[in-house]
Amino acid sequence: MADLIKLGKSDYIKANVSNSHNDAVAFEVKLAKDLTISALKSKLEILTGGSAGTMKVELYKGDKCLGTLDNNDAQLGYYASCDGLRLHVIDTFASFCFDAPVEKFELSKDQYDQRSDSVRHYLKQNRLGKYNEEEMQQIEEKKRQQAEEVQKRAELCVVDKRCEVTVQGNPRRRGTIKYNGPLEGKSGIFIGIQYDEPLGKNNGSVNGKVYFVCPPNYGGFVSPLSVTVGDFPPEDFNLDEEL
Repeated sequence: MADLIKLGKSDYIKANVSNSHNDAVAFEVKLAKDLTISALKSKLEILTGGSAGTMKVELYKGDKCLGTLDNNDAQLGYYASCDGLRLHVIDTFASFCFDAPVEKFELSKDQYDQRSDSVRHYLKQNRLGKYNEEEMQQIEEKKRQQAEEVQKRAELCVVDKRCEVTVQGNPRRRGTIKYNGPLEGKSGIFIGIQYDEPLGKNNGSVNGKVYFVCPPNYGGFVSPLSVTVGDFPPEDFNLDEEL
């Protein structure tokens, strides 16, 4: 694997688990680094309903695939040693087709809760995901703090004030605040900026609705957390002075 993660000091990692049935992250698990890939697949068999003997497990960092956990005798820590990665289980049985109709098997909520071989039982027993009350409280507290910070920053974003915008993956841009409020069809508060240069994505309109007016590609809408209000004069780029 060309892009392996270097080993860290902790004996455990926290990783998300997804599967080839829906490609969606279902839950977070805590795993020992000295767990062999063979033993890992047995755990994932319980969690995903796949077969340890046929499943393939891929390791992701965000949307980037770092490789396949293909050595059953290797330890998990050889492939991954930091939190925040994703184990994607590919179940080969999921691609089989059956011509005969299969009667749908359903359990009531009470019957499912009583089963000891279900994913829900495993999560409860190991206090994972939503069944970890302390972790869920921490998540809710972080959400509350972030909401307070967004509101506080939004109150500073007064229309016609100068600002600097910092968004990850983009250059810092300066401009003037032209809008502060919600966008139709989206949740949260957005700050509309008219940039000093054509580094935006629109003209102050989103999906045909006008929030403010500016030349094409001079407008943009960002989170209040990306906006710093202050005395930011327009930057003067003199192309004649460039070497």
